[in-house]
Amino acid sequence: MNRLTELIDWKLTFILDAIVLTLLMVAGIGWFGALVLTEILMWLVRLLWLSPMMLRFIGRRLLHMIPLVLLVLAIGFLLIQIAPGDIFTQLALNPDIRTEDLERFRDNFGLTDPWYIQFFKYIWNVLRGNFGYSEIFKAPVFTIVRQRAAATILFTVTSLILAWGFSIPAGVIAATKQYRWQDQTVSVFAFVGLAIPNYFLAFLLLYLITATSNPPGTWLPIGGMTSIDHNTLSLLGRAWDVARHLILPVFVLGTSIMAGLTRIMRANMLDILNQQYIVTARSKGQTERKVVYRHALRNAINPMITILGFQISAILGGSALVENVLAWPGLGRVILQAILSQDLYLVVGSLIYSSILLVIGNLLADILLAVVDPRIRVG
Repeated sequence: MNRLTELIDWKLTFILDAIVLTLLMVAGIGWFGALVLTEILMWLVRLLWLSPMMLRFIGRRLLHMIPLVLLVLAIGFLLIQIAPGDIFTQLALNPDIRTEDLERFRDNFGLTDPWYIQFFKYIWNVLRGNFGYSEIFKAPVFTIVRQRAAATILFTVTSLILAWGFSIPAGVIAATKQYRWQDQTVSVFAFVGLAIPNYFLAFLLLYLITATSNPPGTWLPIGGMTSIDHNTLSLLGRAWDVARHLILPVFVLGTSIMAGLTRIMRANMLDILNQQYIVTARSKGQTERKVVYRHALRNAINPMITILGFQISAILGGSALVENVLAWPGLGRVILQAILSQDLYLVVGSLIYSSILLVIGNLLADILLAVVDPRIRVG
């Protein structure tokens, strides 16, 4: 392998991007998902040249993901079994359905087996590409998760970008202007964002929009991801249509995220600005801007990056209520419906998605920490 990397320039691997992207799209993956997968795979390949130590670190973390996902699935199966009833319980209220038919349905779905037998059967089916069948949506679980996950990823990633883009400079301003009007303004905004629940803020905004527009939704959409005439619009028109529908849910979810991050960033900056090396940098005659943004910010942002790893997964739970209130067609709504209906395989499929997000989020956080902090750089 070392001989091969010496003979081939790593920049030549960019030629393979188009080939891998085409193959993934031919396999039935959408262009956005295919593009993301292509870049992930190809940059992992490029690490053979750029940082073999980092590649081994990522490989070990991905291997650690396997027992973690299995443990989450096992706990999920156990908790669903502890809950009374199953997905066919509501059918028992229908007088036209016989008890023998219900028992046959449960037997066909494997619900009569002990939970650990169901667990091992499910794992065996997953290894063969079968993630189960959703009874409430009448479709394969993998198809439902794949369709709804794209909307949720778009929603949550946009919210994270908005929250981080605001909270970092706001926290720096609040810390450098401590007890002044800038700090008081940022603090009031952060406390309001933390105090108001997401779903309640969504209801307030829906009322405000419907009360100030006639008919409702003329100046800002109040639900869904696209308009009725979305397919008739041009490419730019469809993008703008989705962006307009994103404004309300992203504002609701992003407000609560940025409120907490702003308080953390402010506290980190205040702690760093009182450190001895900051005093030394000032005594050497460096400008305040250089002291704050070159020395203090780089160290204050490290705990924020650690939080990012958990946020990527935790944001899925926070987005579920917002998606239901604002009718956003994401995976959060599906998860709530699956839990309420006790749709076993759809719940477990969602657990797999959440677990993978948690592991990938922490992996990204570790990589970003290695990039911004030379003290913990891998290798």
